[in-house]
Amino acid sequence: MKGFITFLSLFISFSGLHRQYVAVSSPSSPVQTPELQTRVKGMSASMSCRLGDKTVMHWYRQLPGEPPKRILYVSGGTPVFDDSNDRNKFQARNHPTEPVYGLTINSLTPRDSGIYYCAYWFYQGTTVFGSGTKLIVSGKLYVLFISPPANTEILQKKHGNQIMYVCIIEKFYPELIRVTWTDEEKEITDNVVKGDTWQSTKEDEYSIASWLTVPAENKDKKYYCKYEHEEKKDSLEKKAAPRLPIGKI
Repeated sequence: MKGFITFLSLFISFSGLHRQYVAVSSPSSPVQTPELQTRVKGMSASMSCRLGDKTVMHWYRQLPGEPPKRILYVSGGTPVFDDSNDRNKFQARNHPTEPVYGLTINSLTPRDSGIYYCAYWFYQGTTVFGSGTKLIVSGKLYVLFISPPANTEILQKKHGNQIMYVCIIEKFYPELIRVTWTDEEKEITDNVVKGDTWQSTKEDEYSIASWLTVPAENKDKKYYCKYEHEEKKDSLEKKAAPRLPIGKI
C-alpha cells in the first residue's frame, strides 16, 4: 500500500510538471496601411497588411453599425470567398517572398464605405485583427481633395476652482483626425474629453472639439492642443482669451 501511494504521488508530480511546460507565445498584430482612403464611386481602392511571418490571411469588412464580416481568406495563394458573388468585387494578393498581403476593391459605391481588416487565426481559434483601413466612398462625381482645418482656436472658462479649455478645430476633410493635449513636458490624458466629429454647414467638411479641465492654480501653466490630420500637423497654445460665455460650454 505504501508503494502504491509513493507511485501515485510521483505520477501526480510528473503530470503537474508536464502541464507547466505547455506555453504559447503572444500574437503579433498585423500592420495595416493606409489608415484612411477617400474615393469616388466607380474607382478602386487598395490596402496592404504586413505580418512577422507568412500565414493564412483573412480579410473582413465592417459596415457602420454592424460587426466585422469575413470576405475571403487566402490559402496557398488562392482566395477562397465566403460569398461567390464577391469574386469580381475583391482581389487578394500575396507578396511572393515577404509576409505582405493586399486587398483591392473594385467598382466602388457608397455602400462599400466601412472599415476593412486583415486578420489571422492564432492559438485555439483566436482571431488577431489588424488596425484597420477606413474607406470613405463619395457618391459625387468629382475628385475629393484633402482639406486641412480652416479655423482653430482655444476657448476657456473658469468653473469654481477649475478652468476648462475647449479646443475647436473646424472645416476639415476627411473626418479622420487625432487631437491631443500636452503641457511643456508630455501628453495629458487625465481630465480630457474628445467629442465626436460633426459636419459643418458646408457639405463634406467636418469639425471637432476637445476639452481639458485643470486646477485654477495652473492658470499660468502652458497647455497645447495638438492635431494631426492627413499630412498636416499643428499645435495651438492656450491663451488668456477669448473666454466662453457664462453658462455655455
